Amino acid sequence: MARVWLIRHGESETNAGLPGGEPGASALTELGRRQAREVAESLAEPPRLIVTSPFLRARQTAEPTIERYPVAAREEWPVQEFTFLGELHGQVTTTATRKPYTEAYWERADPHHAVNGAESFAALFTRTQEFLARLGEREPGPIAVFTHGLFIRAVMWSLLTGITTPDSEAMRGFRTFADTYVVPNGNITELRYTPGKRIPRVVVPLASRYADR
Repeated sequence: MARVWLIRHGESETNAGLPGGEPGASALTELGRRQAREVAESLAEPPRLIVTSPFLRARQTAEPTIERYPVAAREEWPVQEFTFLGELHGQVTTTATRKPYTEAYWERADPHHAVNGAESFAALFTRTQEFLARLGEREPGPIAVFTHGLFIRAVMWSLLTGITTPDSEAMRGFRTFADTYVVPNGNITELRYTPGKRIPRVVVPLASRYADR
């Protein structure tokens, strides 16, 4: 049985409430770096493949695991965070300043809405399906995927509901799920692929010391 670990990056500067600019540029805090080291120490067995998002915070989180398992293959996949606030691209913002824009986006509930280079909700779910299909095609062996909170939630929600092409109602349902399904920084969620099956089983997420963050 193939094991896949979906690992949310450690605490980033924007997670800590600090100002940030481009979505992929936020670096880890000192706490985030500690969480990254703890991830490397907690993996149940050596990964055969280490996958990272192109975003800096995910790549930094993977560094201790890469150092611990230098013979593991490394690849970058499009498992970056869902970035939907295109009207704020190029601006320095904080969680507080983004909040009204975030609320307006989800209240709109238009899965195809995207401006200024942002990703639509429908496109996010296209990525999740491509990701799951790609996992199903890999040879058996543990895979560590360093990714992001909303992307992990989208994968979980799609597996639990079977929805792959969301409409407005589904988008509202996902928002409720995302608000209640907690994925702390440094958290690991395991998927298990049975030989011959393309849909994995979800294992209860591994506990995190930082579940309140």
